[in-house]
Amino acid sequence: MSTYQSDLLRLLDERGYIHQMTDAAGLDALAAKQIVPGYIGFDPTAPSLHVGSMVQIMLLRRLQQAGHKPIVLMGGGTGKVGDPSFKDEARKLMTEETIAANIASIKRVFERFLTFGDGPTDAVMVDNAEWLDRLEYLPFLRDIGRYFSVNRMLSFDSVKLRLDREQSLSFLEFNYMILQGYDFLELSRRLGVRLQMGGSDQWGNIVNGIDLGRRADGVELYAVTTPLITTADGGKMGKTASGAVWLNEDALPAYDYWQFWRNTDDRDVGKFLRLFTDLPLDEIARLEALPGAEINQAKIVLANEATVMCRGRAAAEQAAETARRTFEEGASGDALPTLSVSGSIAVVDALIGLGFCSSKGEARRLIAGGGARIDGEKVTDEAHAITVGADTVRISAGKKHHGLLTGV
Repeated sequence: MSTYQSDLLRLLDERGYIHQMTDAAGLDALAAKQIVPGYIGFDPTAPSLHVGSMVQIMLLRRLQQAGHKPIVLMGGGTGKVGDPSFKDEARKLMTEETIAANIASIKRVFERFLTFGDGPTDAVMVDNAEWLDRLEYLPFLRDIGRYFSVNRMLSFDSVKLRLDREQSLSFLEFNYMILQGYDFLELSRRLGVRLQMGGSDQWGNIVNGIDLGRRADGVELYAVTTPLITTADGGKMGKTASGAVWLNEDALPAYDYWQFWRNTDDRDVGKFLRLFTDLPLDEIARLEALPGAEINQAKIVLANEATVMCRGRAAAEQAAETARRTFEEGASGDALPTLSVSGSIAVVDALIGLGFCSSKGEARRLIAGGGARIDGEKVTDEAHAITVGADTVRISAGKKHHGLLTGV
């Protein structure tokens, strides 16, 4: 039973968001007596975030639901450096135009999860390029750099792992944690931010910011990190054979987004309902306790709720209806992934083109294992060519992935 006084920490604890905190009692007392502005940073490395960012997006949503102020920090500045945390190699550097376009595209998704505005608990989006782009090197070294210990920075896992593997860590990347720490200080000064949240891999970077705030301004700052969300089979949340599960509509069809949640492992249904939906906890307890095949009803609820939140009710209802028709009636739904073909296409290329397989080797293994079907008939020949004329051809990969081939 939670002993937290604040609605915020009770909510985060009950739904499974808390991995580590600095000074839990201090944050609990603060959140119980005042509105706490809290932030999470997102680097705009692509035009869309993917499902792997959903825990953090939902964490900001929970912050607002508990009566506090969410700050979405876009890394327009730090995105020019790239976060080296637990990466084997440096990120590719992006142009300012690409970064600006990515931020504009990503913002559309946040508007579905948060209420933006000028009110005391309304969300705001800020870009750290606003202050990082203006920094002068020598004043920054003198005023901020003096608070950072290289010995301590070398001890953080995110840096240590790269060095232990004898993989190059550039000075550019090494500066990332200083810049992220400075973000916390700057947001504290500009917006009164007292809390930074993030994944467990960000712990070292966040603690740096807390130390900087105390040393530079004498301000008490706090941290909450979330556990790494893995699936019951040990995989990383959001990683699928066909690639990333993107949040933006133009990056992934609503049907595929819905289907991702519908394919959740039985053992993960309760956890995902708590993390990724607003359903009451007693209803979640009822759903996750459904026996045998009835657990599939809970998965459909999860898929519906998650898709409504990210894509809207109409998209969720269409995806659910497409799934019902596809699986219950064997019909072809309008929202299935579609590939336009001129004349004919090799079955291997069709499986890759529809996103069911990421390589020819993977497609051949699927065919060899009997998992590929054309209009319901099993494919046995990997060299088989599919001729697409006036009629649409339905292609399936396993029992759960279906797509359409149409003539040009």
